[in-house]
Amino acid sequence: MSGAEDRPAQVTVELSGAAEDAGSVFDVLGAVYASDRDGGPAPAGPTVWSGVFDTARPAGGAPGGTPSLRGAVTADVQGGYVAVDQIVTVLSAAFTVTQEGAASGDQEKDVSLRLESR
Repeated sequence: MSGAEDRPAQVTVELSGAAEDAGSVFDVLGAVYASDRDGGPAPAGPTVWSGVFDTARPAGGAPGGTPSLRGAVTADVQGGYVAVDQIVTVLSAAFTVTQEGAASGDQEKDVSLRLESR
């Protein structure tokens, strides 16, 4: 079988940066796609936050307003080619996105992004 059903739709997003900024990025993605994140507050202090977003399950919304980040956020995005591209498109609509690296495999790709406020 081939087609959209074969494309992995789940994308893992790992963020590093300030807790408030990570929350803002997850809010943007969570408005567009279903996620394993419960929407609770981000932990305080420097750490890495992770969420899985399912591009095959739209959340029915769109990011509201223009989110603001206090500083740059590093986002590592990993999943199927089409799904990763969809996540990057959503992030690019909300933030200034600079691709800092990429690795491609047979079924998946991994991109490293720098996100900043517009």
